[in-house]
Amino acid sequence: MVVGVGIDIVDLEVFRARLSDGLVDELFLPAEIEYCRMQARSWEAFAARFAAKEALFKALGAGLAQGLRWKDVEVLREPSGEPQLKLNGTALSAAGERGAGRWLLSLTHSRTSAAAVVVLDSDPVQA
Repeated sequence: MVVGVGIDIVDLEVFRARLSDGLVDELFLPAEIEYCRMQARSWEAFAARFAAKEALFKALGAGLAQGLRWKDVEVLREPSGEPQLKLNGTALSAAGERGAGRWLLSLTHSRTSAAAVVVLDSDPVQA
């Protein structure tokens, strides 16, 4: 059963103008940074991952003021190319409190925007 849905969209022009090494270090984990910097248009990859973290926060109905932290959420890429969320710390606790047993992520971007949708589901993670 769905227990939360979140969506976020990022304007790439605005995001790229604000993107700095300090912001990258604040928002992203080393594996995310490595992946994004390998992309030809790295700001698109960073923006999609930022949108994923924001979408998750919205699905949880919480944010930084409630103790969530950017680095408690990691966007990974399966060998198939499917994006996955890995939750730790406060994000994992918040998902459990919400009744989420698994979380689904979809990412997209165009030349002007990046977007993400997160669905929280109460069904347990399948092995």
